Amino acid sequence: MATQTVTENALLARARASHSKEDCQTLYAEWADTYNSDLADASQDYVAPFLAAETALEHTTNVKGLILDAGCGTGLVGEALARGGAVTIDGLDLSPAMLRVARNTGVYRDLDIGDLTQPIEKPDEVYDIVTCAGTFTHGHVGPVPALREFVRVTKTHGIIVATILEDIWVSGGFKAEVELLEAERLVKVVNVELKDYRRGAGDKATFVVLEKVGSV
Repeated sequence: MATQTVTENALLARARASHSKEDCQTLYAEWADTYNSDLADASQDYVAPFLAAETALEHTTNVKGLILDAGCGTGLVGEALARGGAVTIDGLDLSPAMLRVARNTGVYRDLDIGDLTQPIEKPDEVYDIVTCAGTFTHGHVGPVPALREFVRVTKTHGIIVATILEDIWVSGGFKAEVELLEAERLVKVVNVELKDYRRGAGDKATFVVLEKVGSV
């Protein structure tokens, strides 16, 4: 058990120290097969995906609508959404290895490779719900253009649920970007709440719920 904990902490440290998408791809190619079991360990208790899905289900009246799980990883959010009654879920992630694991869950309609630091290759106003859990963290994806792209692909009155690691919510520019989107009358901020991210490690994340009210 001690060896496993050391390994998973080292992998998490590498994830948060990544400096490029190539770093991330290399890491997740190594980590994909044990990612879920490592982060389910009592020392980690990675609850963010489940709380993100729960938050999305609480704030939608259209659980059977079309959902985009952006930065879907191994499919933890998708599985939680499916357990809550979601039917049609698409996934998007940078890592082919993580997508392979997500495909094995059987809960996704489509799974595509996608880089959230670039425009999303999806049409405007397609999704009723967009979720993004665990991607807005150190060494991964910033707020621009990702948040605005989430708004673009979401239908009017659809919702966006994203987790942002607590210590980059302000310093990483996420709070400012959410406020800008609201000032431009593209979104209504439905809820901003600090919740557990990795309960075992004491990490917190800002859970943001946005309703799309205007077109990008």
